[in-house]
Amino acid sequence: MLSGSVIFASAFAYLLLLFAVASYGDRRARRKSAALKGRPLVYALSLAIYCTSWTYFGGIGLAAERGLEFTGIYIGPILMFTLGMPLIRKIIRLAKTEKLTSVADFIAARYGKNPAVAAIVALISLVGAIPYIALQLKAISSSVAAMINTSDYGIGAGQSFIDLPLLVTLFLACFAIVFGTRHTDATEHQDGLILAIAMESLVKLVALVTAGFYIVFVIFNGPAHLWSLATESPAVQSALSYETPTARWILLIVTSAFAIIMLPRQFHVTVVENRTEGELRTAGILFPLYLIGINLFVLPIAIAGLLTFSGSGDADLYLLTLPLANGLPLLTLITFIGGFSAATAMVIVASVALSIMISNDIVMPVFLRRNLSQRGGLQENLAGTLLNIRRSAIFVVLLLGYGYYRSADISAGLASLGLLSFVAISQMAPAMLGGLIWRQANARGAITGMVSGFFVWAYLLFLPSLGGPDNSQVAATVLSFLLPFTDLFSGPRADPLVNATMLSLLVNCSAYVLGSLTRTPKPIERFQAGIFITRRSRTEGTFRGRKTKVTVRDLKATIGRYMGTERMQRSFHTYERQSGRWLDDNAPADMAVVHFSEQLLGSAIGSSSARLVLSLVLQRGDDTSSDTAWLLDQASEALQYNQDMLQTALSQMDQGIAVFDNANNLIIWNRRFRQLLDLPEAAGQVGFPLADIVSILTKRGDIRKDQEKGLIANFLTLDKPFLLELGNGERIIEVRTNAMPDKGIVTTYTDITQRVAADMALKQANETLELRVEERTGELTRVNRELAEARAAAEEANIGKTRFFAAAGHDILQPLNAARLYSSSLVERLGDSDNSTLVENIDSSLESVEAILGAVLDISRLDTGAMKPRLQSVPLNDLLRRIETDFAPIARAKDLDLVVMPTSLVVRSDPNLLRRVVQNLVSNAIKYTLTGKVLVGVRRHGAMATIEVLDSGIGIPSSKFRTVFKEFARLDEGARTASGLGLGLSIVDRISRVLNHPVSLQSTPGKGTGFKVTLPLDVSAGEPVAVRPVVPNKASEALNGLRVLCIDNEPRILEGMKVLLSGWGCVVSTAESVAACAEMTGEPAEKPHAIIADYHLDDGTGIEAIAKIRLSAGEAIPALLVTADRSPEVRAAAERDGVSIQNKPVRPAAMRAWLTQLSTAARTAAE
Repeated sequence: MLSGSVIFASAFAYLLLLFAVASYGDRRARRKSAALKGRPLVYALSLAIYCTSWTYFGGIGLAAERGLEFTGIYIGPILMFTLGMPLIRKIIRLAKTEKLTSVADFIAARYGKNPAVAAIVALISLVGAIPYIALQLKAISSSVAAMINTSDYGIGAGQSFIDLPLLVTLFLACFAIVFGTRHTDATEHQDGLILAIAMESLVKLVALVTAGFYIVFVIFNGPAHLWSLATESPAVQSALSYETPTARWILLIVTSAFAIIMLPRQFHVTVVENRTEGELRTAGILFPLYLIGINLFVLPIAIAGLLTFSGSGDADLYLLTLPLANGLPLLTLITFIGGFSAATAMVIVASVALSIMISNDIVMPVFLRRNLSQRGGLQENLAGTLLNIRRSAIFVVLLLGYGYYRSADISAGLASLGLLSFVAISQMAPAMLGGLIWRQANARGAITGMVSGFFVWAYLLFLPSLGGPDNSQVAATVLSFLLPFTDLFSGPRADPLVNATMLSLLVNCSAYVLGSLTRTPKPIERFQAGIFITRRSRTEGTFRGRKTKVTVRDLKATIGRYMGTERMQRSFHTYERQSGRWLDDNAPADMAVVHFSEQLLGSAIGSSSARLVLSLVLQRGDDTSSDTAWLLDQASEALQYNQDMLQTALSQMDQGIAVFDNANNLIIWNRRFRQLLDLPEAAGQVGFPLADIVSILTKRGDIRKDQEKGLIANFLTLDKPFLLELGNGERIIEVRTNAMPDKGIVTTYTDITQRVAADMALKQANETLELRVEERTGELTRVNRELAEARAAAEEANIGKTRFFAAAGHDILQPLNAARLYSSSLVERLGDSDNSTLVENIDSSLESVEAILGAVLDISRLDTGAMKPRLQSVPLNDLLRRIETDFAPIARAKDLDLVVMPTSLVVRSDPNLLRRVVQNLVSNAIKYTLTGKVLVGVRRHGAMATIEVLDSGIGIPSSKFRTVFKEFARLDEGARTASGLGLGLSIVDRISRVLNHPVSLQSTPGKGTGFKVTLPLDVSAGEPVAVRPVVPNKASEALNGLRVLCIDNEPRILEGMKVLLSGWGCVVSTAESVAACAEMTGEPAEKPHAIIADYHLDDGTGIEAIAKIRLSAGEAIPALLVTADRSPEVRAAAERDGVSIQNKPVRPAAMRAWLTQLSTAARTAAE
């Protein structure tokens, strides 16, 4: 047992929480950007207002009695939000276009905004909702009574001074008034209320699932144990074996499908509160999943209740009594809050939606007709009056539900009360759905159908629930008379609810059809039918031409009295901005402004009342009848205008088009149709038979007499084109036939004379093809021979160009190399002297020239194909470590972190070219990164590896991804960040294509860039070629005493080298030829520690000179080959002999780094 104070405090606290959430939602909605966040999820959860205490309690009670029958009311909504999504989308679009605020407005708008239609829909919705509201009050009262001792709060036999259902009714009415009636414009979104409903949906889902999980897995030790007990229980087996008749399944599915869109609260949250189609798409996924999730434990809980209470007690309350029976007060309280949440949410939203319908469609029309006609137009502000009407309506709705709860026989289960409301709401389905597909339907048919069906429902179901006589036999008798061939409605398994529903809808539909057929639709009804069936929206141009006697100021004043001046002004400003017009308040309003005013006013007081108000406003002018009639007749003019436009469009087509009705008589055609068939003017009239058209062709000699029947058959054969030859074959027409919805046909006619002639020419050409093939073969052989000769000449030219570039590069780079050596020496010697800046500028300029020449030579060799890759096994770890050694000092100088991840992968590539690619990428990353880090790593993807170079630099816009790979292309941001030539990525691109290693790029401006090089893994069994390891050391190590031998045939370069190396503390000796090197002695004191040699010498190569010195010294002295020759052959020869290589012009920093590493390694070995 739980004390009444705890329960009341918990319920009160939960309602206060709803207040807080709703208030937060309203405040949040004022910030538009914040209001949109999470809106699709909130919208989807708000649809779960469909799951009331019927779901929470009544579904369990129904499952305990009839097994899976409870799922029927969820199958319908799931089908609507999956298969029926186009219908829901269409309803939402129509409601937003026409500014409709309720289901009553929607149906009335379809039938010419007829106020009687709107009033009847509102009345049906009100009466139909009363049992549903009573259901919620019963659920709350029963759950409280089951949880507490009645003496705790003074409710019991003989005590009536506290009426719990009445208190709940009044409190919920106050909540609905506070958060549901603050704006007169019902199209404005109730963000606070909807957020509170979304939270309520989460609460009831979590509470029910939590209770179900605890009951099944804790109390009954899991589903298996629960099922084993269920198989031995007669009560459980009786429920599970219950066979719901097919007719009742259909009833549950169909009425629930109607209810999910026609219940006032569902129409409000689904249609009025929808903002975007994205929200609807999200709801189409989440809402069906929600319905499935909240019903997962319904049947297990019902089984558990039957096992625990042996079929006794109120099955609707098993969800509460099971935790109570097991001594779980906290779980009971949580479950109660979930059920209380489900009931209160339904009552609040339903009362708000019904109050809008009552005020707009029942009270306001009467109020307006009485007051406007008596006073010549109300001058006071009616916005407050309108809100008071809605607030009063909320109290009336909830008090009617309370009165039904107290007066009606509510001993039946919760599910029975819910179905009673569902059947009432279904009486609107023929008028609503029929109006979306049947053009001839009109207001008379809608009124007749809904009234007839509603009276049958009230007689057979509603009055008996209030204690009246049981009239179920009447329905069985009438249906048996109408349908004598079946005992479905009168047999032993006849269901009174099914009979009443079937009869009421049968009477409704019959009256709807017959009533619509008794008169033709009015112009306004035809026009509205065109909007609802073809979704044609009224355009500005349709209404702008005619002026009225009413000024814009009059319209604004009228609208402002109903929805407030501020909202009126804001709406008119929006209209002016969207239409591109400026409205003069003193100018007469044209019909476009009147139409906009009608829609705007309809959002506050309903479409029917808005039409009434504006009609009275228009009558103030002199030509009242003319203006009012013109407003209604614009629909006919618009239809005629659209028909004329269609005929004009058809006349401009190159194809002939003709439409025949189901009697094969001509009804629509274009000018081209008569031109192609050369028909006389008499044939161009409505009703001209197809057979007469064929007879004209026969008389003219285009076809034979015996071909007439066959030709008519061809015309009537669908989707099978045929050819019609006219004028003895001079003109050939292709005819295609397709079906029309009304069983007529549409035929198209295309002149294909030229195409047929082309086909015949092609056939003739094929006959002489063999001879022409022989001629072409001989000509092709000659052309191929000339092409081969031209290709050979081109290749020879390329080879010559490559030799020229190599020779020119050597001759240009030799003096440049010497200049660089001298400039570097000057930079180091002058230090901080006055001339140091000038010398540094010279050195920088030479370095730029060097970079340009080197890059141009590389690009030239790549473009001419002179650079051939030598593929072999390449251990990536060694290659990346060398790059880390080379670039770590540069990164440290910029306070950047260079991180190279270790890897064990071995790839198939050219090690030198691959290193060039990665070097360029790492160099660029360091150059254009101001802060952060540069990361180099390798990923494996199957048989491929990806080398990735990532940085946190300035980034590259996606629009410039192609540009950065072009020669000399530099982005503005990059040029401001660092100097460069714009050739690095161009070389990367060319080398990657030579190696067939694709390079990809990803970048975000301001965040960084990532380059990826994809290359194959090496799967060979041979040993990979190892890359010479380099031990990283500081570049500033002293070189004092290091003996270096320099070999070059250029004295100026030797002199420059000596000056530079001596400045670093080295002991330098020189030689100009291979012969001079042979004279080197093997004395230890004369042995050099390192050799730096040019490749091209007068009497040999630098490699040969190095070999002779090593032979003479008896050891492999470390050597560096300096050359302007960048060919792979030279690089391969150097690697075979263990000789490092640097290209001219030599970078002093790179040479010093090599010497420093060599010196440090020697000292480490000595230690």
